[in-house]
Amino acid sequence: MKQFKLPDVGEGLTEAEIVKWHVAPGDAVEVNQTIVEIETAKAIVELPCPYEGVVAELLVSEGETVDVGVPIISVDDGTAPAAASDSGAGAVSERAEALKEDLVPAAEEPGTVTPDAPKRQPVLVGYGVKEGATKRRPRRPANGSAAAPPAAPAAPAPAAAPVPAPRPQPVDNPLPLAKPPVRKLAKDLGVDLTSITGSGPHGSITRDDVHAAGRSAAPAAAPAVPQEDEERIPVKGVRKATAAAMVNSAFTAPHVTEFLQVDVTETVEAVRRLRGFPEFAEVKVSPLLLVAKALITAAGRHPMVNARWEETPSGAEIVVGRRINLGIAAATDRGLIVPNVKDAQDLSLPALATALNELAATARAGKASPADLSGGTITITNVGVFGVDTGTPIITPGESAILALGQIRDMPWVHEGELAIRKVTTLALSFDHRVIDGELGSRVLRDVGDMLADPLRILAWN
Repeated sequence: MKQFKLPDVGEGLTEAEIVKWHVAPGDAVEVNQTIVEIETAKAIVELPCPYEGVVAELLVSEGETVDVGVPIISVDDGTAPAAASDSGAGAVSERAEALKEDLVPAAEEPGTVTPDAPKRQPVLVGYGVKEGATKRRPRRPANGSAAAPPAAPAAPAPAAAPVPAPRPQPVDNPLPLAKPPVRKLAKDLGVDLTSITGSGPHGSITRDDVHAAGRSAAPAAAPAVPQEDEERIPVKGVRKATAAAMVNSAFTAPHVTEFLQVDVTETVEAVRRLRGFPEFAEVKVSPLLLVAKALITAAGRHPMVNARWEETPSGAEIVVGRRINLGIAAATDRGLIVPNVKDAQDLSLPALATALNELAATARAGKASPADLSGGTITITNVGVFGVDTGTPIITPGESAILALGQIRDMPWVHEGELAIRKVTTLALSFDHRVIDGELGSRVLRDVGDMLADPLRILAWN
């Protein structure tokens, strides 16, 4: 029997939600067969099975959030129960062994560990308990009073000495028998395990027991407002990670945001012409493509905008990246995510268009991998698709700048000395003032604006 623990599928992952099981107890599974979908703080990930055998038990239900390292499934592979040294499988803890021993009738148990007793099995951490160094707690009889210890030879006492009455011994409650996922569920729901009578094997507490206890306690904590008047949405997954990241960024990096209105009539015309080129026949071409190329070019001209602030044991450092991993903020059903195009500085315009299209499709499908969502160096957020002029974007954690692109709309504009109706947009650049001074931020924003006003500058400055 093997148990598969929730692995760390991304750098720094601490927990994940079980979204969907692809197997059920009794199903045969093969090595590398997809068995479950999990939602991390960054993406939905499909986990393969590391064992071949038959599913014995799903240890975590769909919708539950579990910590990395917690067993989520048991697979009967025809071997003995998993040992503590099994790689990737759930190990039977020393506590579980002790609980199993507690189930042996008291009449069969010795009062102490003797040299003739079988040696303890190795434990997961350390070297185990030294043979003969542990004493078992005395058993309590069925009436709840403490069992008397074995009688020792009594020393002769003076005949006149009174015999003191025995002092009552406190009865300490043993820990309830429950698996780690059940304990975590009880903690999340605020349920006291010691108040539950288990319905599982040997009186162990199951998830159903915990849920039942939580439901019975719910009326006392119910809000005064009728349920139909409000909706409560648990904050988890991408939403939880985004909230934490935005708070950290907003209150760590000193944000400065600058704005620039730009006549992008020539950019709109260039996009129209690019759509007719055979190199772009299979991809969607939008103004975002030229905005992305303009920002990549500006970052090449001003490398500090592609840098990041980093705290080290020896002091703070500004790390200037030579690679431009261009992030594109994407609104999905799961929340806001920011996948990025790796080494965008090396891509031709058709290759960049293809990469942006693939990135958008992957994000919308909820299939962005942890690798897609990490390692970004500078970001674009296209708020114009929502019909707004611009915004004050919050910098993606680990970066120093983010560019917001507003909607492109017809506006009166002075062009070549005359009033005309032109295609105009508003750009907003937020940057970390610890890394980027106001002058540098202004130069970067002005360069992007100039390239969108006249796309030929992209060729000239590359």
